[in-house]
Amino acid sequence: MGVEDARSAQSVIGHQWAIELLERGCAQGHPSHAYLFVGPPRIGKTTLALHLAQTLNCLDPQVRPCGHCSACRKVQRGVHPDVRVLDEPASSIKIEHIRELQQEIALSPFEGRWRVSVLCDFQRATSEAANCLLKTLEEPPPKAVIVLTAAEAQALLPTIISRCQVFQLRPLAVEQVSQALQSRSKLEPSRAELLARLSEGRVGWAIAASVDETLLRDREKYLVALEQALQQDRVTRIHMAQRLARNAETLPDVFDLWQSWWRDVLLAKSGHLEALTNVDREATALNEAQHHTLAEIVSCLKAVQQAAQQVEQNVNPSLAMEILLLKLPHAQAV
Repeated sequence: MGVEDARSAQSVIGHQWAIELLERGCAQGHPSHAYLFVGPPRIGKTTLALHLAQTLNCLDPQVRPCGHCSACRKVQRGVHPDVRVLDEPASSIKIEHIRELQQEIALSPFEGRWRVSVLCDFQRATSEAANCLLKTLEEPPPKAVIVLTAAEAQALLPTIISRCQVFQLRPLAVEQVSQALQSRSKLEPSRAELLARLSEGRVGWAIAASVDETLLRDREKYLVALEQALQQDRVTRIHMAQRLARNAETLPDVFDLWQSWWRDVLLAKSGHLEALTNVDREATALNEAQHHTLAEIVSCLKAVQQAAQQVEQNVNPSLAMEILLLKLPHAQAV
């Protein structure tokens, strides 16, 4: 989930094991000085971080977080003076961000019991920023908790990972996401089921898609772009890559979508249509499966995964996209 999605959420959906572990540590008065929440985009990492911030600063003596006290409401609205969320998808996390954070957490909490700093998508941090944060993790100030989120732990320095309590968040079951959409967003069962399948267990994406048609329009646009690329020559593919890379902040979502698509084509090739993610494009998946060999499909899936990793490692987005599109086969009967 993005920050705005997380703040508007009533509570964490799923991940009960993580909630119980976090609340147990808070109840004992000994939370970890640093946490790392790992998982796919929009799976609920930031929501869980804000839940932790509420738990640490809740004013209710019995149930924490209560969700109703002034501290819980301030965290939910993003205005608690002791809770800071750094979420800037359009840029990397720089050393000046970390230095500013260090100055803040060195101070005693202003209003609550704990200062909580959430650094979203820390795989986007520059090496200077990561090394600067490492010093703070080695000598953490009292009454301060740092939460990092990342798509994959391997994208971070091993020394940072070793100093965090790591929570690997898994996609939720389709049924759980569907039920949440029906109960919270009041969606019709068929609509909720479709969005739950498309979300691949990423409840944040499903909730956002239920209220923002832009997500579904973008999904259609990028799937059509992939289909078109398979029909185009090398020069046209390069031009397409340059256009797609202009909005670098959208590339992680594009790569996630394309990975799910090639997995669907692989499933269709293997005759397992019941497991498709993009269920509304079953006929297209079947057609693609007929026009590509099994080796080509697997190669395409690996190529998208490699491009996604390259962008996470700050490889030039345009170059990564060009290499990917040039690796794709030309659609033809086999």
